[in-house]
Amino acid sequence: MTDVDDTVPPAAPGAGEPVPSDLSVEFAGEYLTVPAGSRFTIGREGDLAIDDNRFLHRHFLSIEQSGGLWWLVNIGTRLSATVTDTEGRVQAQLAPGARLPIVFGMTTVVFSAGPTTYELTVHTAQPAFRETRHEESVDGESTIGAVPLTPSQKILIVALAEPVLRRDGTGMSELPSSAAAAQRLGWSITRFNRKLDNVCDKLDRQGVPGLRGGVTTSATNRRVRLVEHAVASRIVTRDDLPMLDNQLESDRADAAKGDA
Repeated sequence: MTDVDDTVPPAAPGAGEPVPSDLSVEFAGEYLTVPAGSRFTIGREGDLAIDDNRFLHRHFLSIEQSGGLWWLVNIGTRLSATVTDTEGRVQAQLAPGARLPIVFGMTTVVFSAGPTTYELTVHTAQPAFRETRHEESVDGESTIGAVPLTPSQKILIVALAEPVLRRDGTGMSELPSSAAAAQRLGWSITRFNRKLDNVCDKLDRQGVPGLRGGVTTSATNRRVRLVEHAVASRIVTRDDLPMLDNQLESDRADAAKGDA
């Protein structure tokens, strides 16, 4: 039988290439195009092999087309993902078996496996959602749903999320323990845990899942869920990192006054 490749003349430019797609996935500074009509899998293995992390599903998420839309599907059995637009205005928890349409130009997906937190961004050139900007209120009232935090509550979250916020591009980060975060702030572990309880209680009352303490909720899971929510909803951003250095300088100044 004659080899087809030997008998067909050179293909015209673009012939035989994958069908163009308006969707791509960004992870750790790299972009992967998802061909139109295909199924793209994400996990320990798959089209995007994230990390050899035993806590991460072999196949955790998939991106696929149906009914004229792209969908993000949780094909795992234990882990959930936080899905939000890049401005943090809309947020949803994608539980095992659930799926969400990808309607924003940029969609952020944050999830944790064990103590490690991951973030990826889905880009689409033809989003179904078109933003309509409104004039800001002249009375200075904050956006509905925003959670007011005290400076100490916010800096606590920044300390826990520091590895996530400092990384270049999207990727993975190992979160600090409570003891390490407390040391970073110059706090006692008792003070840190008390403030962690307060901020988790406040967000729990706002309807954020996974922060309420209990017999089946470990301290690690609570910290991970707090960081996952705070990063996805933009409660803390990279611009908040100077707060940590300012806190240390303030503590040193207070200590110097005490020695004087």
